[in-house]
Amino acid sequence: MTKKYKAVIFDLDGVIVSTDECHYEAWKMLADEEGIYFDREINQRLRGVSRMESLEIVLERATKEYTEAEKLEMATRKNGYYVEKIKSLDKTAILAGALEFVSLAKNAGLKVAIGSSSKNTMAILKQTGCETLFDAIADGNDIKNSKPAPDVFLVAAEKLQIAPTDCMVVEDAEAGVDAALAAGMDVLAVGFASAYAKATYRAKSLDEVLVKK
Repeated sequence: MTKKYKAVIFDLDGVIVSTDECHYEAWKMLADEEGIYFDREINQRLRGVSRMESLEIVLERATKEYTEAEKLEMATRKNGYYVEKIKSLDKTAILAGALEFVSLAKNAGLKVAIGSSSKNTMAILKQTGCETLFDAIADGNDIKNSKPAPDVFLVAAEKLQIAPTDCMVVEDAEAGVDAALAAGMDVLAVGFASAYAKATYRAKSLDEVLVKK
């Protein structure tokens, strides 16, 4: 990374902490109740996607049509299951290299922020003891359009008072990579997005980045 940045904006799920199993179990509960087939492969398609958009993907396997009111109820029900499951999260949910990478950025004089589509961002940060690590937090409560729209990253940059072109994003979902690029930001793709050719930089994990440094 030769470019000089002024800030790093991190996605939350899959970058700082892992809540994958919580999401999977919550969607599986909902799908089972509705008699809809759902597996881990389908769950991967939900990465970085808003709750309502995720529901539409789940409903591709449904055998009946749902009204908008029914869809809203289902999304709310799934979120209820998810909120219950994240109550059991603790510091063990923090991904390898995440805290070290955040510290490295801060020690280099960079601002750090969270840019997540999740409306449960603060709850997750508090559960894992990360709520005071970041200079700004932008989440699903701040935006109308979820990733791949750039909104959440633009809000994060605005809260940091730093130009988007001076920010680098760290993302684990292709939708998040697209959102960062749409915001005019470079992006480090990790985890499931590490094979995504559009990303500015790619690594299997933040731990791997630290090892290479």
